[in-house]
Amino acid sequence: MRTGLVWHERYCWHDAGAFAGPMRALYPVEPGQSAEHAETKRRIKNLLDASEFIDYLTPVKPRIASGEELLRIHTSAYLAHVKYLSVNSGGDTGVNAFIGPGGLEIAVLSAGGAIAAVDAVISGQVDNCYALVRPPGHHAEPGRGMGFCVFANIALAIAQARAKHRLERVAVVDWDVHHGNGTQMAFWTDPSVLTISIHQEGVFPRNSGHVTEIGEGVGAGYNINLPLPPGSGDGAYRACFDRVILPALQAFKPDLIVVACGFDAGINDPLARMMLGPESFRWMTAEVLKSAQQLCGGRLVMVHEGGYHAASVPFLAMPVFEELTGIKAPFENPVSALVASFPPSPLLAHQESAIEASRKIALSHNWRA
Repeated sequence: MRTGLVWHERYCWHDAGAFAGPMRALYPVEPGQSAEHAETKRRIKNLLDASEFIDYLTPVKPRIASGEELLRIHTSAYLAHVKYLSVNSGGDTGVNAFIGPGGLEIAVLSAGGAIAAVDAVISGQVDNCYALVRPPGHHAEPGRGMGFCVFANIALAIAQARAKHRLERVAVVDWDVHHGNGTQMAFWTDPSVLTISIHQEGVFPRNSGHVTEIGEGVGAGYNINLPLPPGSGDGAYRACFDRVILPALQAFKPDLIVVACGFDAGINDPLARMMLGPESFRWMTAEVLKSAQQLCGGRLVMVHEGGYHAASVPFLAMPVFEELTGIKAPFENPVSALVASFPPSPLLAHQESAIEASRKIALSHNWRA
């Protein structure tokens, strides 16, 4: 398979700001580095380069998202606000979503990278594509940034798929550990986009991602939330896929599947408390790839979101690239070996209860677009 990779060095130049406490409050302590720093993305690219796995990937050049494209999702007032911050001294675009001076140029390149990935897959340039972009996007709402996210990269890419390529149905599978509130909001009343978010319950945003959030009007039932208790691992995630995510995709029959690919459900991540290892990300990728091949000619786009443990993130990401390409990396994964030495994480009773609550609500709808 031909797998595309969207990447640009300027993504690493995004200034996410200094950080000294929750919600950027003032604390009597020296500010430190934001969790959303360049190394957690650069090291993925470093590993692809150093292992020469990059030779199996087709470069897909990102471009700047136009004002017209941004306005498909965001308000003109919000774009003006981001521009003002960018040309001055920087600042917060909303809730904990800082950009530095000149940040607009990088944020629109990130959004344009996700759009370019969709264009490349739908045009047949590549079979599937990974957009390794920064800043991330799934928390950004039409009128404000949030949670490190400036523009709604995935929502903008889906808008491109529909406006330019005339796709009728698009499905989103968001396995970032935080709720994909921005993507949910963008398509809240839209039955042509099925949004699915599997996340740690209540971690961020705090009061968001409940099972009862299903969409509204004609969009009711086209939004699925799978909030899991802290400490959930392979067993709980497999149950979510088997009982909810895969049946929903089969029923909806999308023309394109987009994955919000965060690695912050990884076992070492500092911003959550989940238990996934590299092999978990491998089988999740294999499942969505299989669904894409069965339902929409293999059209699969993965857009990078979170993942904040710089040492392990590259090794969580490598199995994703192995599955997308069908090629084994030329080294043994040290984080896979480490996780294999831990006790297994089967589906526990309290996790099953949470999943069943989601399943009963979600599968009461038939997702006919």
